[in-house]
Amino acid sequence: MTLNVGPQHPATHGVLRMKMLLDGERIVDAEPIIGYLHRGSERLGEMGTYLQFIPYTDRMDYLAAIHNNMAFVHACEKLADLDVPPRANVLRVLAQEINRVASHLIWMGTFGIDIGAMTTFFWCFRDRERALRLLERMTGTRLTYSYMRFGGVKHDVDEDWIQDTREWVDQVREGIQELDDLLTENDIFVARTKGTGVVSTEQAIDYGMTGPNLRATGKAFDLRKEEPYASYETYDFDVPTSDEGDVFARYACRMAEIEESLGIVEQACDRWADAEGNHLSREVGEGSSQFRWSPPEGEAYGRIESPRGELGCLVVSDGSNQPYRVKMRAHSFSNLSAISELARGELIQDAIITLGSLDIVLGDIDR
Repeated sequence: MTLNVGPQHPATHGVLRMKMLLDGERIVDAEPIIGYLHRGSERLGEMGTYLQFIPYTDRMDYLAAIHNNMAFVHACEKLADLDVPPRANVLRVLAQEINRVASHLIWMGTFGIDIGAMTTFFWCFRDRERALRLLERMTGTRLTYSYMRFGGVKHDVDEDWIQDTREWVDQVREGIQELDDLLTENDIFVARTKGTGVVSTEQAIDYGMTGPNLRATGKAFDLRKEEPYASYETYDFDVPTSDEGDVFARYACRMAEIEESLGIVEQACDRWADAEGNHLSREVGEGSSQFRWSPPEGEAYGRIESPRGELGCLVVSDGSNQPYRVKMRAHSFSNLSAISELARGELIQDAIITLGSLDIVLGDIDR
C-alpha cells in the first residue's frame, strides 16, 4: 500500500510530503518530496548588495537565524581576508550559542509532542522564551536577527545583559535536569526511541549527515573543533557523541550539547568585559560603509557548526558590491536525504519520531 503524508501535516515539521510504501504496518520505502517552500533565496542573493543578503539568510533556517548570518559573513570575510576584533568574536559566540540552545529546546519541545509527551513542550518553550528575550535585547528582534556584519556585529551589549545571561544559564540548567529526569529513563520514551531509526557512521557519511545526527553514530565531528572560526579554538568544551545511531542517541547528543553550549556562554560572559577592540572592524566601519562594502574578485567557501550540522556558504565575487553567485550548503537537506534508510523496516507509527529526530527545517531545505 502507498501512503501519502503531508505536505500539510503537523508531524512533518513544515511543508514536507512523504510518500511511503507499506507492507502491512512495516515501511518498505519512504520518499521525501520537497520544493513546497522554495523562494529563490540564492537567486535573491545575486540581486542586491552583500549587506542586503543578510536578512534573506535569516529566513532559511529560521530557528537558527544567527548561524545563517554567520555562515554568509564568514565566507565573505574569508574572501576578503578580513580580521574580526576579539570583542566582536565574543559577541558572535554569545549570539550563536544562545541561539543553539534555543534551537535545541524547540526541537525537544516539538519532538515531545511527536512522541506524546506534552509536558516537555511547555517546559522547553518556557526556557526558549527566556533565550529569545535575551536575543531580542541583543539584536533588536526575536527570530530573524540580521545581527552579523562584515568584520563584526551590529552593536554591543551592556553589563545588565551579561548578568541576565548568567542567570538564564542557571535557569536552563535546572530545566534540562527536569527534562532529563522526565525522559531519559522513562520506560515509554526509551521503548519508543531506542533501536528506532538506526543509521551507521558509514551510512551517515555517505548521505552527508552532519551535526548531532552524525555525532549520534559515534563520529566526533564538530566544525568548532575541526575548523575553528570566531575564536572557538580558545574555548573549553567537549563534543558529545553516542554510538547507537538511533533516535535515543540523537536525543542524548542534543541534551549534552545544550550543557556544552551553556558552558561556552559562561566563558564568553567572563571574557566580554576585557575583550579588546570594538564590536566592528575599523577596516570596514558601519552604516553606509557596510552597504558599499565588497570583497575582492574571487570565491570562498565558509562553513560553520549550526545546531543541525555543517552549514556552508559559497560566495563568488566579481569585485562589485553585489555577489556574482551565492550557494548555501543546507544541513537539513543532507540530513533529510537519509530518511529512506532510517525508516525502512520500521513500523509506520515510528516514522514520525524518526523524521522528528532529524530536526529538519523546510525553509533551509527548499530555500
